[in-house]
Amino acid sequence: MTAPRLPLSLLLALSLLAAGTAATPAADTARSGHSDTRVLRSGDRSLRIEVLGPVDGARRDELQRWLEEAADAALAAYGRFPLPEATVRVEQSPSKARSPVPWGQTLRRDGVAVLLYVREDASLDELRADWTAVHELSHLFHPYLGNDGRWLSEGLASYYQNVLRARIGLLDEDEAWRLLDAGFGRGRNEDSGLPLSELGRRHRGTMRVYWAGAAYWLEADLALRREGSSLDTVLAQYASCCLRGTGEVAPERFAAQLDAIAGNDVFMRLFRRYADSTAFPSLDSAYAALGIEPGADGVRFSARPEAVRLRHAMMGRRKPR
Repeated sequence: MTAPRLPLSLLLALSLLAAGTAATPAADTARSGHSDTRVLRSGDRSLRIEVLGPVDGARRDELQRWLEEAADAALAAYGRFPLPEATVRVEQSPSKARSPVPWGQTLRRDGVAVLLYVREDASLDELRADWTAVHELSHLFHPYLGNDGRWLSEGLASYYQNVLRARIGLLDEDEAWRLLDAGFGRGRNEDSGLPLSELGRRHRGTMRVYWAGAAYWLEADLALRREGSSLDTVLAQYASCCLRGTGEVAPERFAAQLDAIAGNDVFMRLFRRYADSTAFPSLDSAYAALGIEPGADGVRFSARPEAVRLRHAMMGRRKPR
């Protein structure tokens, strides 16, 4: 997630939030000092949830339930956590921001940690409706890609934040497609004319970086499904063979590795087109396959059986395996 300009008090709190390191669904719970920890397990993989600071028992349980649900969303990709170990740390703030989660970030030093800064008066319903936790957890599906690959990494998280929430029922299918379409609309409004990869390097054009990136993964997913595979399947195999929590991977190498797993050239072919693009890509063919028809009065959905099946295959409700 791109960092907004933050007040000094928030930056100081974030430095405290980042102070620990990652270590150790069934769930184990432990409490020590000003940290309450629950470890979620999926096979031989674990996700540690740490609620930091003095928090009363009811609020601690509420925050842990929210994060367990976000973890369930991550499991809805391919049934296990992508890394052997990772940590989610959450701390409350007296922030007056409109967002219930005004800050989120994924760190990749001394292990992998997702940091979430939560408004202390945010209700559980507000937290469940927010996309930030699932977005940040979706960054665990890819390696660190540096600034050159920022559009790829933020794009995957922006795509999956909607797909995975729909799969566990936090969004209904149609709403998830509408949110993706709205994001694409925001991306189209960026008109600097700079190549997408350069926008990412310069930390400019955030909406095109995030949502053209999401369009890349949507197109890749559709191309793979035409061949009987899916983005979930390829990323699951990548996690098994190649994914490391720390260390940088060049974006071209990442795309080439995914192609080697998929046995085609889907990722590199799209990579070359997207990285050099100076405007938001056309999604006409993708929308035609999905039966999505945007218009002045909102998005409409075709009842064509093959389009209905495809939309449901991508966004349909499923239980984490």
